[in-house]
Amino acid sequence: MLTHVGTNKIETERLILRKFEHTDDNEMLKYWISDPKVQSLYCEPVYSTKQEVKELLDKYIGSYDKDNYYRWAIILKETNECIGQIAYFSVDDNNHFAEIEYCIGSLFQRRGYATEATKAVIKFGFDKINLHKVQICHKSINFASRKVIEKCGLVYEGTLRDFFYEDGQYVDRLYYSILKDEFVSR
Repeated sequence: MLTHVGTNKIETERLILRKFEHTDDNEMLKYWISDPKVQSLYCEPVYSTKQEVKELLDKYIGSYDKDNYYRWAIILKETNECIGQIAYFSVDDNNHFAEIEYCIGSLFQRRGYATEATKAVIKFGFDKINLHKVQICHKSINFASRKVIEKCGLVYEGTLRDFFYEDGQYVDRLYYSILKDEFVSR
């Protein structure tokens, strides 16, 4: 049985994972949410105006009163800036698993921030929510995400072939997971 606790603040060596605030809008626009490449790689639309971001933040912030809602702003401690987001966007109460999505602004990629945030959220899921399994998927063209997933210790489960149709071509979706006992034994 899952123990839902809602989106709680998580602190790592270099990051603070916290609930989104309306004041995150400028950094979201500046660093990631208006970037077509970043947004496309994790299957989200591009938001190009403050009004669009405000409406999205209203949705995020309005959902924090649900104890089974898990979405964090990724804040860089050094500058106190919102450089991305991470979430359990799908939680399956019946089967005790959840799926993570994440994105980091292009200026902050390849520095280990996504890996650091993902490891923290996986630990939170097992320790606080009592998940049995955490899964993450990525597009076959997203090699950087695959590296994050592998560094976090997830095991490749399979490929949904030709899952996405983009720019006149098909792209596969690859799934990975980690079980609680695998995580604990590391």
